[in-house]
Amino acid sequence: MRIEARKVWSGVIVLMIVALALSACGGAASAPVAESAPVATKLPDTVDPKTVSELMTQDNVVVIDVREPSEYAQGHIPGVALIPMGQVPDRLNEIPKDQTVIVTCRSGNRSGQITEYLRGQGYTNVHNMQGGILGWQKAGLPVEQ
Repeated sequence: MRIEARKVWSGVIVLMIVALALSACGGAASAPVAESAPVATKLPDTVDPKTVSELMTQDNVVVIDVREPSEYAQGHIPGVALIPMGQVPDRLNEIPKDQTVIVTCRSGNRSGQITEYLRGQGYTNVHNMQGGILGWQKAGLPVEQ
């Protein structure tokens, strides 16, 4: 019995030494981590406009405006695709499931409904932009016509 206990403790000690050695490899010699854009995979259900503007620079982030074409023409977030709310079910093939999807509208109501709809369709990384285009403008972010 004592020999088996020694073997177990020896194994535990070896594992602890390996763990300590591996953790030391990234210690004081590592470079400081610079502040970066938010991580698109760790977002809350509702994302504020400033965060959305930062995320839009990432290749794996898609922002969709679900307003009507006339509303979109009056002013929209630069580079954002228009898929009117009523067309979303027929255009799901245009909305990637393997990327972060952020949905926006005028105030956040319609986009919230579409966000929930997309989740029901199997989208796991879809988010509503807080306040819609009104919140975007209030944050002083650019709009194009």
